[in-house]
Amino acid sequence: MAYVAGASDAIPVATGCIFCTALAASPAHDREHLVLRRGERAYLILNRYPYTSGHLMAVVNRHVSSLAEATRDELADTMALTGDATRMLGRVYRPDGFNIGINQGRAAGAGIEGHLHVHVVPRWAGDCNFMPVLGEVRVLPEALEVTWARLREAPGD
Repeated sequence: MAYVAGASDAIPVATGCIFCTALAASPAHDREHLVLRRGERAYLILNRYPYTSGHLMAVVNRHVSSLAEATRDELADTMALTGDATRMLGRVYRPDGFNIGINQGRAAGAGIEGHLHVHVVPRWAGDCNFMPVLGEVRVLPEALEVTWARLREAPGD
């Protein structure tokens, strides 16, 4: 609700790369940083500014900005976590589909263009997918902390 109401002090402002900051934090602080799973070369994190409940990102651990800079192993781990994300979200939220994508570079819509990540956005027939584009509004029926707790223990495979 704090996000919807626009309370500026409710959402911490990160300095530097938010993905590097989340990864560098102790796993004991995963809830605070919204990290769901950590892998050898990539990890899963909730989007702090989601389009829908359950909007996740699979993030390459190493700070690289493009597919061309990432290694095959990093890309393989990132895609494996993307698959885990769809399975987790499918079990917990029962979406009708997913938008899965990479916005590489500012011109392509990357909000964080310096660190490669894959968006996994659950979708439902009749959802409000047009709201962020037309009305600059997001409809979030669930707090991020609740989403994190629901997905944290969900099996991914």
